[in-house]
Amino acid sequence: MPWPAKLLGRTVVVKFGGNAMVDPALHRTFAQDVVELWQAGLRPVVVHGGGPQISALLDRLGLESRFEAGLRVTTPETMDVVRMVLTGRVQRELVGAINAHGPFAVGLSGEDAHTMTAVRRPAWVEGRAVDIGLVGDVVAVDAGVIGSLLEQGRIPVVSPVARGEDGQVYNVNADLAASALAVALGADRLVVMTDVEGLYADWPHSTEVIGRLTAGELDVLLPGLASGMLPKMEGCLRAVRAGVPKAQVIDGRTPHALLRGVFTENAPGTTVVPDDGPAGDRTAR
Repeated sequence: MPWPAKLLGRTVVVKFGGNAMVDPALHRTFAQDVVELWQAGLRPVVVHGGGPQISALLDRLGLESRFEAGLRVTTPETMDVVRMVLTGRVQRELVGAINAHGPFAVGLSGEDAHTMTAVRRPAWVEGRAVDIGLVGDVVAVDAGVIGSLLEQGRIPVVSPVARGEDGQVYNVNADLAASALAVALGADRLVVMTDVEGLYADWPHSTEVIGRLTAGELDVLLPGLASGMLPKMEGCLRAVRAGVPKAQVIDGRTPHALLRGVFTENAPGTTVVPDDGPAGDRTAR
C-alpha cells in the first residue's frame, strides 16, 4: 500500500485489544502490520490490553469480573492476575509474534524505569464517584526508555501496568495508557483498535458510524457514550487536546485494519481531530 511521505520517521502509538488478541489469524496479521509500519519508515509503539485473557483466568480461579463505566473493578487479588496475564503472557505472545519477522520488538511495562506513574481513580457512574479498587490514571510519563528503543530501531510493546508514588501497583486502562504515551512521545497518530466499526452516531438505534469529529464535538458526546466505548473515546479526546494531531478508532476484527487505518486518507472507523481541524463528518461508513 502507498503511504504518506509525511509520516516517515513519525511515531504512531497503537492500542491493540479486543477480538484480534484472541483470534490467532488476526493476531498474526496485526504483527505483520506493525512490522510493515516499521519497514515503511514509521516508528510504531504498541500498547496492549488483555481483557478477555484476564477475565478467563479470573473465571478459572473463581474470582469475580466486574466493570464500572468500562473500567475493571480491581481488587488486590484481581491485580495479581492482571499483572501476571499482561506482563507474563499477553506481552510475551505479542513480542514473539512480531519477532517472528525479525529482532524488532522489546517488551516492557509502565512499571519499568517508572515509565508511567499513576494515581488511583474512581469510575464516574451517573454523576457519582464509584470506588473500583486498584485502578490507576496516568499522571506522569517518563518516555526515556521508549524513546531510546525507538532510536535503536526497536518496536516497544508496553503493558498498561503502572506504579504510583505511594508504591502501589495499578491496573491502567490500555486505551488511556496509549493516549498518555502518545502525548509524551509527541506521536503523530494514536490508533485504537476495537471490536466495532467505530463510534456510532446513535447506538443502539443506528449503526451509522461517525467518520470524523472534532475534540469539541466529542466532548459533548462523551457523557452519553456506552461504557465500552467511553475509555476509548476519552483516550482519543485527551490525546488530541494535548497536541496529538489525529486519533483513530478502527475495527480490529478486519484483517490488516491497522495498515488501512494509517495509510488511507479517508480511513474506515472514527477519526478525532483538534478543534481547529476539519469539521466533523457524520457520513455513514
